[in-house]
Amino acid sequence: MTALAAAAGIALILLVLWDSFETIVLPRRVTRQIRLTRLFYRATWKPWRAILAAIPSPKRRETYLGFYGPLSLLGLLAVWAIALVLGFAMVHWAFGSHVSTSVGGEPDFWTDLYMSGTTFFTLGLGDVIPKGHLARLLTVVESGTGFAFLALMIGYLPTLYQAFSRREVNITLLDARAGSPPSAVELLRRHARDHGTDSLVQLLRDWERWSAELMESHLSYPVLCYFRSQHDNENWLASLTTILDTCALVRVGVHSVPPAQAQLTFAIARHAVVDLAQIFSTPPDRTAADRLPPERLAEVRRLLAEAGCKLQEGPEAEQRLTELRAMYEPYVQALAGYLRFALPGWLPPPRLRDNWQTSAWERDPSGSASPPCSQARKDDHF
Repeated sequence: MTALAAAAGIALILLVLWDSFETIVLPRRVTRQIRLTRLFYRATWKPWRAILAAIPSPKRRETYLGFYGPLSLLGLLAVWAIALVLGFAMVHWAFGSHVSTSVGGEPDFWTDLYMSGTTFFTLGLGDVIPKGHLARLLTVVESGTGFAFLALMIGYLPTLYQAFSRREVNITLLDARAGSPPSAVELLRRHARDHGTDSLVQLLRDWERWSAELMESHLSYPVLCYFRSQHDNENWLASLTTILDTCALVRVGVHSVPPAQAQLTFAIARHAVVDLAQIFSTPPDRTAADRLPPERLAEVRRLLAEAGCKLQEGPEAEQRLTELRAMYEPYVQALAGYLRFALPGWLPPPRLRDNWQTSAWERDPSGSASPPCSQARKDDHF
């Protein structure tokens, strides 16, 4: 029994240390299916979203979905710490509980567990003291492990939030350029009307870099995918889908817009979507509703023509657009279903103002209150 406990304790310690190394330190995607971190998120995310599905208010549901990312991160760190404390306690107990206590009595497993906890968190209370060379060695090893673990955690959190902030900057900038929520047609219309072709090319170049940064940071730290944006009608997947939609239209052929940059941006954005879908084991969803049925495509052509950026017509152009959409839409549909994100439409929503045009106190010209979905969450205040 003691040999089994020692082996189990050492295995648990090594498992947690390797899992935390892969999650925090290793700067590449981990494809192994059996991982403590992966099991933790699978065991917590699905129940969380299932419980919140019963909330009738979309705004309140989105708010609580936004809690999951930060809470799950803290929960994962707690699971790691508890597992390490338990693993060292099992090893101490297996080797005979060589400790003495200030209150007397025979030490047992709970004494070893208490000592392991105080040692791991470097409390040094002194009411439980190791006896013998092996017990002291284990105490030193656990103390060093705990100190290094806590130092890594302290450095881990700022890295995550810096990556999150960099991601959100371009999403926020897209508000005035593509509407709230964003759409490919609105993005092309506004640039044709207000900003010009050169500005559109520069925007696609910026989003090429943003997509590369998203892929690098979110493959290294997949927990960032659960972090939601400040506004309920914005999210990183919707913004990325809007850019892919825009690139698809430009590659098919939009009057006065060169397709070269659109092809580059489409390539890296599609790469990011496919790799992220692989991280969450979400196969492409080819059964989802068509985002661009024929009647909606006709409306897209009409709106673009009115803005002076006519879309290429003909069976060949439509076939090309269908092929491009098939390269990314099944993946974004699968990710949206898993993460409970709302995907943008190809057409701008009617009579909905941008986020920058609204506030919690402002009323629109018709006299009605600003739409709740175009406001920042009122719950996010001090």
